[in-house]
Amino acid sequence: MKKENHSLVSMFIFQGFSSFHEHKLTLFVVFLTLYIFTLAGNVIIVSIISIDHHLHTPMYFFLSTLSGSETAYTLVIIPRMLFNLIGLSQPISLAGCATQMFFFITLAINNCFLLTAMGYDRYVAICNPLRYSVIMSKRVCMQLVWGACSIGLIVAMTQVSAVFRLPFCTTKVPHFFCDIRPVMKLSCIDTTVNEILTMIISVLVILIPMGLVFISYILIISAILKIASAEGRKKAFATCASHITVVIVHYGCASIAYLKPKSENNLDQDQLISVTYTVITPLLNPVVYSLRNKEVKDALCRAIGKKTVTE
Repeated sequence: MKKENHSLVSMFIFQGFSSFHEHKLTLFVVFLTLYIFTLAGNVIIVSIISIDHHLHTPMYFFLSTLSGSETAYTLVIIPRMLFNLIGLSQPISLAGCATQMFFFITLAINNCFLLTAMGYDRYVAICNPLRYSVIMSKRVCMQLVWGACSIGLIVAMTQVSAVFRLPFCTTKVPHFFCDIRPVMKLSCIDTTVNEILTMIISVLVILIPMGLVFISYILIISAILKIASAEGRKKAFATCASHITVVIVHYGCASIAYLKPKSENNLDQDQLISVTYTVITPLLNPVVYSLRNKEVKDALCRAIGKKTVTE
């Protein structure tokens, strides 16, 4: 039997935003601005939580960890995307592409499960307040964070090893970073098995944490409705509003991107969705938690006040 020859591909070239050629400079300015705000916002949140003892609680421990993870997540993707928009993009080696995909998957899944841990924290705080400090001990919080990171690492190793065992026939990635499906499209062989694996993993790492958060909020709402005073109900809802806003956008974008059928994939639509979860969602975290959260705003005012007094 004659052996089929596959061309040896040693590097990839990103073709992201090729259909927006005339607007690349505008996109660069917009994305750079959003990126600066994202970095600044997440750095401020991590800094405020670390220096203000009023925020040394499980809820803000998870928020600080999520902000750190979101910052790393954007660093993996956005700088190269910005260089690509102004024509300074260099080809990326297979090893470089695999590394980018590994960190992207690890951090994305880590963020999903951190949001689940935050949902569990709100559930315990509202449904079991008397035992909150016992249940949400420092050890439990660390275990939840380690569990989220471990799941991300395991899934990333599985996905990356499966994708980069494929032979590749072309160098042009129809995307602005090494996402799973755009890279698989470059393969010389049928990728049905890989598509099934990706779909199974996507269902597990998106629907399971999303389902757990949904159950948490059913129990939370049920407990809140039993609170006698209107003021008490309002305060309880306020503590959950920021988290549920981020959860809806985060899981919504992830579901649209990874749970839709392969036949419905459109290049421009995929890139638009990818921009949402790589640029917009990481910015949403600091904006929502700083604008809607009184404790964070108060801590920021205290920090600014201390700095003014010191000066």
